[in-house]
Amino acid sequence: MEPMRIATLRRPRQPELHGIVGVARVDSRTKNLTKRLHTGDIAVIDHVDLDRIAAETLAECGVAAVVNAATSISGRYPNLGPEILVQHGIPLIDAVGPGVLSEIREGDTIRIDGETVYRGERPIAKGTLQTLESVHLAMAEARAGLAVQLEAFAANTMEFLRRERDLLLDGIGVPDISTDLDGKQVLVVVRGYHYHEDLAVLRPYIREYRPVLIGVDGGADALLEAGHVPAMIVGDMDSVSDAALACGAEIVVHAYRDGRAPGLERIERLGLPSVLFPAAGTSEDVAMLLADDKGASLIVAVGTHATLVEFLDKGRAGMASTFLTRLRVGGKLVDAKGVSRLYRSRISTSSLFVLVLAAVLTLGVVVALSPVGQVYLTIIGAKWDAFVSWLAGLF
Repeated sequence: MEPMRIATLRRPRQPELHGIVGVARVDSRTKNLTKRLHTGDIAVIDHVDLDRIAAETLAECGVAAVVNAATSISGRYPNLGPEILVQHGIPLIDAVGPGVLSEIREGDTIRIDGETVYRGERPIAKGTLQTLESVHLAMAEARAGLAVQLEAFAANTMEFLRRERDLLLDGIGVPDISTDLDGKQVLVVVRGYHYHEDLAVLRPYIREYRPVLIGVDGGADALLEAGHVPAMIVGDMDSVSDAALACGAEIVVHAYRDGRAPGLERIERLGLPSVLFPAAGTSEDVAMLLADDKGASLIVAVGTHATLVEFLDKGRAGMASTFLTRLRVGGKLVDAKGVSRLYRSRISTSSLFVLVLAAVLTLGVVVALSPVGQVYLTIIGAKWDAFVSWLAGLF
């Protein structure tokens, strides 16, 4: 009798997946998206002319890849974001189209293979994979059209000056605040370029001079992360955490010129008191104008925008206000940007240890050879012998 053969069921072989697989985080505003990102996620954004701050934040979050519905380099000006992502080895799939924001849902597992985005085995979007060569080529073309952007920047500057002349020249419209700034040094912190390094270098200055600390939106979180508590938080309240808002700082909500203040609803929902400051321009401008009008003797700026490339890289017409604001407060403004690169301690920990050891040895030799030192050594030796004898007597 032949043995009974039992049929074994074999699972169908799963197709081998290629490319990058990750959980999708979707938002048309990159600043909001970065709050939800985790290491290995795939960021799905809609960001024309990806700026440097956004790219650095995405890289710090450890994203596996970035899918941009818009064009990361439109050619209007040489923006800095795409190059940063590519240099960090983060694939950037560019210009996949606005439909991707509705096609991909938050939390979906998606895969990127080459220039195509898949959900499961179905391709749902296709764009252009940016490389270092393609980014450099696009940047070179963007520099050729920089003159047009400079003209637009100049026009925006003149328009802002016309509308905000009273505020810039006479301080009309600046609200009353409870924080005393008269005659004091003020440190304004924006979560911008090199703020980590500059805050670390400025630690001795903060400890010695105790300036009034003002955090501009997420700059309040930057201060808390560095171990400091802000005295004031200024901004439209879209990128500051609830924990920072609840730290006890005075809150100044930046409103539009017509009085609309989207961030005020959040502050009221938290039950926190606030002051409203209607003004055009950016929140960092509002913070500087407020400090200047209330009599600050010195304004130290961390993470703010200082160069023309940075103004253009921010990609907003409102950046013209920052240019004029710096002219307005320039007499008392000290920009901390690049302090960490300008000054770095040349003494390493090992060198400092060797230096201290050499000083101790030198001191020991001097004491041993001098007559007074020999007397002290004799006394110390006698005390040590007495201590040893007393210790031996206990046992």
